[in-house]
Amino acid sequence: MTDLVGWLDRLAALPTPALYVVLALAAAAENLFPPLPADTVVAVGAFVAARGAGSWWGSLLATLVGNIAGAGVLYRLGWRYGRGWLVARAERFGGERVLARVQSWHGRFGLPAIALTRFLPALRAVVPPLAGALHLRPVTTLTAMTLASAAWYGLITWCAFQAGANLEEFLAVVQRSQRALALGALAVVVIIGGAWWLVRRTRRASAS
Repeated sequence: MTDLVGWLDRLAALPTPALYVVLALAAAAENLFPPLPADTVVAVGAFVAARGAGSWWGSLLATLVGNIAGAGVLYRLGWRYGRGWLVARAERFGGERVLARVQSWHGRFGLPAIALTRFLPALRAVVPPLAGALHLRPVTTLTAMTLASAAWYGLITWCAFQAGANLEEFLAVVQRSQRALALGALAVVVIIGGAWWLVRRTRRASAS
């Protein structure tokens, strides 16, 4: 909690434009350095903005621009250097096995799978470079990522602007909400995957 108070004091000392820049940089860095607690930085930054001269739209827009800019950089790197580079980068997240899973989901369900996996912390770091390595269309791919990120960070920043003065309680609410979103996204993936498998099995049975 002492570290959070320190963050709070440092962010509160910044003018609003500089605070927005911090939100954008944290959201961008999440794509490049997944261990960075970007969600916590954004949550605390939005919490400070809500109690100063900041706005919800400003906080969300700054975060979204930074996050999609970072995702765009990784998309471009994946496009240029291909799957081999991506496998080496993704070793800490499960390597080839995780990439194969995400690619399989995309093959079955298309861009909705790209959007949904952005809600899964263990997978979202590999989605932009994998989309680039697969040479998915940039406009539609980044649109899907933008919609998913808007929902994710929209929730975090909205909670910040609705919260009271208790930072610790607010962060607990954010963590519960993030967990619910991640579980919801995973449930959707499982349900769609189960439905797809059932349809294929029924068709095979009918054909035989």
